[in-house]
Formats: sequence, C-alpha cells, structure tokens
Amino acid sequence: MATRDASSFDPREAAESAEAKTLALDGGGRLAYAEYGDSDGIPVVFLHGAPGSRLLGALFDAPAEERGIRVLAPDRPGYGLSSPRPIPEESGESSQRSAALAPADFFDALLDDIGAQSAGVVAFSGGSRDALAVASARPDRVRHVSVVAGAVPPGAREETPGTQRLLSWLATNVPALLGYLFRGQAWLADRLDPSVVVAQYTADDAAGAVPEGVAAVVRDDFVAGVSRSRRGVVDDFRAAAAPWGIPFDDIEANVSLWHGDADTNVPIAGARRLESEISGARLREVRGADHLRTLLRSVPDALDEQCRAAGSLDPDASDASPGSTAAAESHHRV
Repeated sequence: MATRDASSFDPREAAESAEAKTLALDGGGRLAYAEYGDSDGIPVVFLHGAPGSRLLGALFDAPAEERGIRVLAPDRPGYGLSSPRPIPEESGESSQRSAALAPADFFDALLDDIGAQSAGVVAFSGGSRDALAVASARPDRVRHVSVVAGAVPPGAREETPGTQRLLSWLATNVPALLGYLFRGQAWLADRLDPSVVVAQYTADDAAGAVPEGVAAVVRDDFVAGVSRSRRGVVDDFRAAAAPWGIPFDDIEANVSLWHGDADTNVPIAGARRLESEISGARLREVRGADHLRTLLRSVPDALDEQCRAAGSLDPDASDASPGSTAAAESHHRV
C-alpha cells in the first residue's frame, strides 16, 4: 500500500479539473459537490472546514485513487455553490437540535445521488460538527468517522483562541459585519500570495514545509468558500459558541480524532476531552503538527482506516477483523 501523504503530490490539477455537480434538495435548496480519487471506489464523504469548499478535497485525490476510494466533497451549506441552511422558525432547545441534525439531509442526498447505501466520513476543522451530527442521525449509513484537527463543542474546550472567540462573537452579535470582513478577505486572498491564507492555519514552529501546490489549493478553497456567500461561515462560527445539541450516544460508528499536538487553531486538549464524551472515539495524536499539517499528514492513515471499515462490512474481505480499525488504539501517536 502506498503511503504518500497530501504533501507529496501537487493537488492543483485535481482541484482545477474537478467538475462541480449540483443536486436539487427538498425545499428548493441546492447542494454542490466534487469527486476525487477512484470514481468506482469505496464512497467517503469529505467535509471541509470553516471557511472552505469542495476544492479542499483535492488534497485526497492521489492517495484516494491509490486506495480505491471515491471521495465526495460537498460545499457544505452556505459555502461555495451550495444553498445556506434554513433558519429555524422557533427558538429554544428543539430548534438547536433540528439545526444540528440538518447535515443528515445533504449526506442522504449525496449517497442517494451515487446509489450508495453507506459511506465513511472524513471531516476537517469546522466540518467536525456536521460529521458528528450525521453519524448521530444516520447510524445505519455511516461506517466510520475520521475527524482531522476538528473543532470541539464549547464544553470540551479548556480555552478558546482569541481569534476564534472574536469570530464567534461577531457571528452572534453583528453577523453582517463578519460577512463583510470575510468578503474583503476573499478579495485580498485572490490577489495575494497563497501564504497569506496558509498562515491562518499554520504555526511557525511546526515541522515540515507546506508545498506550493498545497498552498495554492488552500488559498483557492478559502476564496471559493466565501466569495459568493458568507452565510456558511457566519452560521458555523455562531454555532461554535453554542451547545452543539448532538446526542453523541446515538453514534454507532467508530470515531477517530486525528489531532496535532502543535495545533494553535484548535488546541489538542479539547480533542482529549471530546474523546471521553463519545463512546468508541479514539484520539490519534500527530507529533509536531499544526492545524493544516495535521490534515496533510493524516490523509493516508485516515483513508486506510476508511478502507478497513468498509472491508469489515464485506464478509469476503480477507484483511478485515473485529477491532482492526486504526481507531482501536487510544492516544496513539504518529
């Protein structure tokens, strides 16, 4: 099995050539997604961060093709070409729960579009909330969840970085201003060197350089995510400040939490606490990795565990055995 990580190939061609497919959703909304990897392979849904878009899935293209995995990378609601989430009509705990479970609708639409009964889920950063919501609401359709450098609920945080606190405050109190700020950032990012965007997800003392091609895709992903609409990023940062309302006890799939010990965007202490809140969750610590480098270095292993999870459902798979997934080791360090 090849073990190239997402730093070892140039993902720009995959991002540029990926066709954006659009699905019509119930209620008049639309969902856009792109495909990467093996078009006949095992389906795995990749959920980008906040902000982000379907383009970030290009980082999985070559490793997914090597492993026979078909990556479905949607623009999450309110990002890129996808419609925003509907606004709950009522306030209170019930509406928070409904909003938390809404991702199951676009997950169903993706799987139904390709005729798949189930799929694995990989989520990066702010996509973790949607991934866990889907796993909770659709236990029969989710094989395995790989959360990479994932955001955590407020109750799991020992501390929240100042930038994240500010963004959540703006999203809650003056969402229009936050939208204007991200619109301006996208305009600048489209005209400046990709390093300006990459710096938001990296730490100076983390190990390993970010290749030019990866940096370009990260920049393009940011621009595509918020150029048309800022509703997605406003919704995400508003939700980040409130209880998630996800019944973790309903999650049946194993959950792997890949997290860098040098991540300053989402400190690893929160992932350690989240591990204790989800039955079947296992923390995989990535040495010396910041937010973005955790994603780059985790791609091969996260895809390998998705292959094993799919194989465990196939009685003819020779390499599948109970408890053989990568998530079986608690606090494993890579």
